[in-house]
Amino acid sequence: MNWDEIDWSALERLRAGFIAGSAGVTDYWRRESDLASYDLTFAQRIGWKWDYVFRELQQRDWQPPAGTILDWGCGSGIAGRAFLQYFPGHAVQLWDRSTLAMRFAVSRLGGNATTGQQPCPMLLLSHVLTELSDAQVPALLELCRAATTILWVEPGTFTASRRLIAMREQLRDSHQVVAPCVHRQACGMLAEANARHWCHFFAPSPPEVFTDGNWARFAKAAGVDLRSLPVSYLVLDSRPQPELPASAVRVIGPARFRKGHLLVTGCDATGAQECRLTKRVLPEQFNRFRKGQTGTLQIWQRTGDEIIESQPAQ
Repeated sequence: MNWDEIDWSALERLRAGFIAGSAGVTDYWRRESDLASYDLTFAQRIGWKWDYVFRELQQRDWQPPAGTILDWGCGSGIAGRAFLQYFPGHAVQLWDRSTLAMRFAVSRLGGNATTGQQPCPMLLLSHVLTELSDAQVPALLELCRAATTILWVEPGTFTASRRLIAMREQLRDSHQVVAPCVHRQACGMLAEANARHWCHFFAPSPPEVFTDGNWARFAKAAGVDLRSLPVSYLVLDSRPQPELPASAVRVIGPARFRKGHLLVTGCDATGAQECRLTKRVLPEQFNRFRKGQTGTLQIWQRTGDEIIESQPAQ
């Protein structure tokens, strides 16, 4: 399918279901053109979120275990395809409640792609929590516990992030938390003081989308901001993982600029805390934050809530 063949009415129907939170009630794929239209548009944005996560893992020198990937709730199969771009050579098992979606995803992957939901060493989960009822979660947790590694991407909304944090708390005894967390303790967002916050980040869109008229039309029709791609994610691994430096901090969400300083939420084993970074003390780091040139994994030294030293962890 190309942009001239997109079924815009199908995309509008899908979008309405996602926004209303009714997508989990029934199967919303009616025909293959629904999947093809979605795969060219919404799914690409999900793929850019996966790119963000996989680049983080490559920077950490993380490697997946051998064996088959289970892309559970695969939709058009974008998560499995994104994985193979970074870690080729794995067979992929695809499962979705929709047989139409599974057929479409297999056709796009080809090769060693099969269908089913047998436990596999690697489990990919992409935008599933917004479509699961509370009663369906225990079965998914059992599938998670059977996997060596779990790679999970959700929308960067408050609700999706909070549900993902709940999954983390259920699984952190059986799996090490690789990312985004820098510790295995209880999530700092669960503290009462952080009740209004959530764990989210911003994946970049490819530069070419900003000069492409097709993407401009999609953005207008779908009501999305091409500059903003919020994502919540979780990477868990039952294998031993290298320790990060004790002063490692994950920067969560956007920096909030004030006159002469900025406020940054940093999360480590002591919890999630809003800290001050002043232009007077750290002018270079201040400017990098202002230009969006800082990674989210940092090494900080702090005095109280003020950051007195900051550098990338990689």
